[in-house]
Amino acid sequence: MDERAFEELYAMSYRRLVGQVYAMCGDLAEAQDCVQEAFISAWRHRRSLDLDRAPETWVRVTASRLAISRWRRARKALRPPDRALAHGPVHEPGVTHLALVEALQKLPVEQRRAIVLHHLCDMPVAEIAAEIGAPVGTVKARLSRGRAALAVLLSDRLPEEVSRG
Repeated sequence: MDERAFEELYAMSYRRLVGQVYAMCGDLAEAQDCVQEAFISAWRHRRSLDLDRAPETWVRVTASRLAISRWRRARKALRPPDRALAHGPVHEPGVTHLALVEALQKLPVEQRRAIVLHHLCDMPVAEIAAEIGAPVGTVKARLSRGRAALAVLLSDRLPEEVSRG
């Protein structure tokens, strides 16, 4: 299709296509936008559009698909946000949090895991034991040793003052 034929197609079918898309979407401005965008796409493909193969149909189908896509996006925007994306404001970790993380890193892996699962994940000792495949008594010992080590690591006093009591 050459430029003159494309201009004739536009002049003869623009209003009719806007009317058809408007009837489908119920918003005149949206219908005009979709038809304009469909004609822009048709312009890019004008060399492959054939007058014998109903180029107006091609533009109408493209405009209709655009209107449907926009309608779906608008509906999706009205839905409540996905829980995975609905996070509150992200706060910088405080000094206490950083100190705890640093102290946890200094514990042996088994003690750290027991402390995190029990105190941060609120898991009972029996569940921790089942999860890690260790006896309940072992988990209790790791918790006890881990808490004692954390007390020393997080204490404002010097380690020798802690040992003196």
